[in-house]
Amino acid sequence: MTRAHDIIRIVRDAYGGADGPLPLHAPIFAGNELAYVQATIESTFVSSVGAYVDQFERMLVEITGAAHVIATTNGTTALQMALLLAGVEPGDLVITQSLSFVATANAIAHASATPAFVDVEMTTLGMSPDALRDFFECDCERVAGGVRHRASGRRVAACVPMHAFGFPCRIDEIARLCAQWRVALVEDAAEALGSWRGARHCGTAGLLGTLSFNGNKVCTTGGGGAILTHDALIAKRAKHLTTTAKIPHRWRFEHNAIGYNFRLPNLNAALGCAQLEQLDAFLAFKRALAQRYCSAFDSAGIRFLVEPPDTRANYWLCALLLDDEAERDACLDITNDAGVMTRPVWEPLHSLPMFAQSPCGPLTVTHDVSRRLINIPSGVRAMEPT
Repeated sequence: MTRAHDIIRIVRDAYGGADGPLPLHAPIFAGNELAYVQATIESTFVSSVGAYVDQFERMLVEITGAAHVIATTNGTTALQMALLLAGVEPGDLVITQSLSFVATANAIAHASATPAFVDVEMTTLGMSPDALRDFFECDCERVAGGVRHRASGRRVAACVPMHAFGFPCRIDEIARLCAQWRVALVEDAAEALGSWRGARHCGTAGLLGTLSFNGNKVCTTGGGGAILTHDALIAKRAKHLTTTAKIPHRWRFEHNAIGYNFRLPNLNAALGCAQLEQLDAFLAFKRALAQRYCSAFDSAGIRFLVEPPDTRANYWLCALLLDDEAERDACLDITNDAGVMTRPVWEPLHSLPMFAQSPCGPLTVTHDVSRRLINIPSGVRAMEPT
């Protein structure tokens, strides 16, 4: 029996012997979703103004510990707006990791900036503080008004680490480096709702953080995102700019800046409120599933990635690290043919044509992980793992 067949067996056993197709991560609507959406339709407030938008934001404040939350149309618009609020300007560089979903770099480009890629570390799959330190010390210099990238002459305006698959990166060390170099820290916590490093929820260590509520996330609003911040003035500005920069008035249409139509519709927020009510149950299932996987894959001699020390991960997508690219590709073929959905990690962003000219540090771990990692079914099901 090949390791691909071991993977199929272990995944199906972890889901109670399920013999049908097993998706990577599908949403579960087992709470008040229908009732809240119906109530929203009956209220006629289905767009970006409504009681459920306010409730959704309040619930996220309570869950994450952020002082302020502004709900947006998706995680990409949340990150784009967060970068603008952090002071990123056209032509700036924004440091991020190449091992990430393309939306991270797209949001930087939408802010008219250019990504600069540094390596990740194997233990977290997130930005390596050591790689970030090397980039600052070897490739940048302090100048009046900030930090400049020596080779390009561009200002380094922000740093965007991403908490891959819900594994918290070493954000405290990254935050200290950003503070030392006076570069704004904006966390991409799109995949990390319910993930913690120590006593801090992912997305709350920097000036701003962002979440995603796409259909494949732990909780979904269908589409949706959120900006997190502890700064009241930034929060006020975020809400204003994402609501077309309209000056509040009973009937006048006055706008005092170039704004964005980025506010989450009430209809989506209603779905999100019902989902957040079930967050604890979703997380409990996913952690139990991860424990089951960990034990079984260890016995089979297959490396299952576990949460880093001093963290509590949401295990959004469980991941295996195989021996090489050939084994990865063979496993992808066999498992998907058998109805067990598996996927490789994203193509490294620096290898995509639109970002191929972006500055890069050494990316040794990024290249290694991108050849060997696969994700396996990780969604919540209407039964407990055995």
